[in-house]
Amino acid sequence: MKKILLPTDFSENSWNAIKYALQLFKDQECNFVLLNTYTPIIYQVEFMQSSSAQLGIIDTMKKVSQNGLDELQEKINSEFNNPKHSFSQISAFNSLTSEIDDLYSNNIMDIIVMGTQGASGVTGVLFGSNTIHVIKNAKCPVMAIPSDFSFETPHEILFPTDYEIEYQEAHLKPIIEIAQKHISRVNILHAFIGNSLTSAQEKNKSILESSMKKVAHLFHDVKNQNVPEAITNFQLRARINLLIMINNKRSFFENLFFKSTINQMGFHLNIPLMVIPSRK
Repeated sequence: MKKILLPTDFSENSWNAIKYALQLFKDQECNFVLLNTYTPIIYQVEFMQSSSAQLGIIDTMKKVSQNGLDELQEKINSEFNNPKHSFSQISAFNSLTSEIDDLYSNNIMDIIVMGTQGASGVTGVLFGSNTIHVIKNAKCPVMAIPSDFSFETPHEILFPTDYEIEYQEAHLKPIIEIAQKHISRVNILHAFIGNSLTSAQEKNKSILESSMKKVAHLFHDVKNQNVPEAITNFQLRARINLLIMINNKRSFFENLFFKSTINQMGFHLNIPLMVIPSRK
């Protein structure tokens, strides 16, 4: 049974991500864990220990969190009644990333599905800060769903790579699983400027070719374009339903998503993104 964590702040954005997950995995036996975390704006241990007023605030936040999860569960039952799906709830006095670390250590989830913006819905920002922190730190795959994206079966998957990763089963299994379940085609995109592949890259590409024999796939080489340009241009030519990347901190991924120049790059994410950690 697949274990899927659904963080929620009860915003429309997080509900949209939950709907995506319920539809993507509709034919699979899954246990979904609804997670809401809460902390006071000001949280000091010394004050917490001595202030009954502060404890009262936390008790109120706990009730709001639990009530929100109960209402969310009712909404899911009403709109997505699926006998293959079971649900549990976690209301946690913790930061989102810390709680996710704890839950992963306790083998609670195989994958996280969440929205790309927080409740504030700041425009012009690629990801909300929560999503960025989760993607950077998670030890399992994370799917980030744009707030205005309506579900599409991922028939065409785009997988950009620089062939700098020694591919292991843990890297490729999530891609192959989705491609097999949805009869998808995986478009492997290598964007480069100048040099041909090194022997190490050739070896990694060969491993990738062998692994992808189980699913429909195509290799695409794009010269003299950086990765954001290549992704954007590819999306203009082909209807891509899902972008999948491996978060290898030595590679282009770190530069692509976590540098302040992202807004100048003209890279706009309007499809779901799955990020697979390079190591656990």
